[in-house]
Amino acid sequence: MVGAKRRLFGETAPCILECEQESYCPCCQTPVRSLKRETRVYKVHQALFTVSLLLTLAFAVLAQAPTQENLLRVEISGLRSDKGQMLCALFASAGDFPKHADKAVKRTTARIADRHAVCEFSGVASGTYAVSVVHDENNNGKLDTNFVGMPREGVGASNNAKGHFGPPKFDAASFRYTGGRLDLKITITYL
Repeated sequence: MVGAKRRLFGETAPCILECEQESYCPCCQTPVRSLKRETRVYKVHQALFTVSLLLTLAFAVLAQAPTQENLLRVEISGLRSDKGQMLCALFASAGDFPKHADKAVKRTTARIADRHAVCEFSGVASGTYAVSVVHDENNNGKLDTNFVGMPREGVGASNNAKGHFGPPKFDAASFRYTGGRLDLKITITYL
């Protein structure tokens, strides 16, 4: 019985050392050859268990490692009120910037609080971009203009680019994005 307990818990090695000269172990009356075989099997199982435990821990650490997401974060200030929402658009070419938000690479809206707003564009690929923002005070989802086309709501662009007798040019508002997180600041202008 003592020998069986010792084999169960993997403690046969000292027993083998004591009885190498005899054909049967005096402690447990098990053939020495069988005890040596059990010890080898136990060592192999112990090694496999250790390797599997280490692999499990390695995968757990890798799974929890933070990944750097491609994120453009645009902080907007200079709003005259908390009414409405911010309309934000990310453009990759000059052709539609900033008038055709429906042709933007990405669009989002943001809540306004304390006359500030933050728009975030996630999953953005590396490239050259420009951002346009509109303070949509009446929540109609578009920029309101007067009879000659001048904005009646606040507008802004990346690099705080300003237009002369029209909207800013893509080249003035564009920036190079190489991935990771990029924080931009835009101050709204009311005309």
